[in-house]
Amino acid sequence: MSTTMTIRLEEDVKARLEALAESTQRSRSFLAAEAIREYLEANEWQVAETLAALQEADSGDFADPEEVDAVARKWGADAT
Repeated sequence: MSTTMTIRLEEDVKARLEALAESTQRSRSFLAAEAIREYLEANEWQVAETLAALQEADSGDFADPEEVDAVARKWGADAT
């Protein structure tokens, strides 16, 4: 099921959307919905990972110096 939503776009963004819709033979609505869907997936993941990392930090779950050195050696970096 879908629903309708009105958004405001800058004129140049709207023109680019219209041009892409025409060249891909998709509707503006389809492209906008797809873009929002992809944005949500990327940002929901990032926010969830950030919240998980904050919980780990709050509980004191940090990498110890040996773990940091192991990662640095793996990538050939000097961690000191």
